[in-house]
Amino acid sequence: MTERLSLASIPAGHRPGVDPRGLSVGIVHLGLGAFHRAHQAVFTEQAAILTGDTRWGICGISQRSSTVRDQLAPQDGLYSVLTRGQGDPGVRVIGSIRDVLTAPEDPQAVVDRVADPAVSVVTLTVTEKGYRAAAQGGLDLTDPEIQADLAGRPPRTVVGQLAAGLAKRAAIGAGPFTVLSCDNLVANGHYLRRLVEDYAAELPHAKALHEQLEVVRFPASMVDRIVPATTDADRDETAVLLGVRDEAVVVAEPFLQWVIEDDFAGPRPDWEKAGAILTDDVEPWEQAKLRMLNATHSMLAYLGALRGYETIAEAVRDEKLAGLATELMTSDVIPTLTPPVGLDLTAYGQSVLERFANPALKHRTAQVAMDGSVKLPVRLLGTVRDRLAANAEPRLAALAVAAWMVYVARGTDANGKPLSLDDPQATKLRSALDGAGTNPAAIVNALLNVDSVFGPDLPANQTFRALLTDHVTTLTH
Repeated sequence: MTERLSLASIPAGHRPGVDPRGLSVGIVHLGLGAFHRAHQAVFTEQAAILTGDTRWGICGISQRSSTVRDQLAPQDGLYSVLTRGQGDPGVRVIGSIRDVLTAPEDPQAVVDRVADPAVSVVTLTVTEKGYRAAAQGGLDLTDPEIQADLAGRPPRTVVGQLAAGLAKRAAIGAGPFTVLSCDNLVANGHYLRRLVEDYAAELPHAKALHEQLEVVRFPASMVDRIVPATTDADRDETAVLLGVRDEAVVVAEPFLQWVIEDDFAGPRPDWEKAGAILTDDVEPWEQAKLRMLNATHSMLAYLGALRGYETIAEAVRDEKLAGLATELMTSDVIPTLTPPVGLDLTAYGQSVLERFANPALKHRTAQVAMDGSVKLPVRLLGTVRDRLAANAEPRLAALAVAAWMVYVARGTDANGKPLSLDDPQATKLRSALDGAGTNPAAIVNALLNVDSVFGPDLPANQTFRALLTDHVTTLTH
């Protein structure tokens, strides 16, 4: 059996650019999934290499299971990023993650880390559903996990963890603090601040927390890199490239982008030295990415899965689907956008499809299709609303939504293979479809009236309803 990756076993040619043992923890990251390890952790290590600043080791917090901790612990926190582009794959070992905590096992340890005076930045990649927001904005105070945190247990939700950590920081005088969301949400910094404020409002006697919220900063950010799920074949290939076994390898495309609002309360890594863009206004970048890349990703996932395609690359190689994806961006999305300075939206759209077509990534349609009920409002429904407000028919955006509806309602692809509904609102969606059968109008009516997805306005819009019904009819026949 090949020796396991560690500080002792790593071949000299693959050692990280800084000695991980010399890094102190200055960042806490909530949501220690593959994306963080292929994105923010890479930027952070590169900044340390270029500046020699060793204050920015990362303590990663796994919100659910101990899997990542159990993978990294025998490897001295080391893992590799396997980069798959058009040429030969490359592998790089990263050592910026210096500690890992599993929140369900020791929630108080998470609060203590957030409150550590040496920590001045918390970053988050917890996916849209991890924020536990209500359908029309604000914190979902009916969520049982939020209620349990508010009742005084050691917190297990990210909002509860942040609130408890901020309160403790205030109590011990821990110093300035910045909370940086890296999730695919509109105005994610402002969004997260509101959720924490909503939580704090339910704790009227928490004076220290309320005072801390006056000085803490919540900058927005936009992140971009395609990071498919790691397979055993990826681990085997990495072992050949490294000469040692890495059980924590993550896979990514070569493209890497991070746009950050320059609004920090205190010290931070020099991420711009590693290629991040620091700006006063993230919104144009964020909107372009969410409405073009992420929306197109979802469209291809649902249409591709319905046709029986396993991967996004297979779907985008289908000329029909590639044409529809292009039309979504050019006809529906671009008219709603103000491009960032220097970004050609048409060229950006073409580059998106080129990235999706990378056959080496094997990004599964089922993976991208997950959590549609919380992704669609962010990725597609803003475009729908803007086009309707302009008295234009959002025909292609409606097609993407209709594909999601058929995916949810039918549950099988064109070959009769089951389609997994992995969604935080799966029970609600299935309940809504009771009695709808295979009738297109009934399917549209059932799902369009799920208020937590479509709100009160879209079900009343007859143009949108008619578009959905036409598309669902076509997709089911």
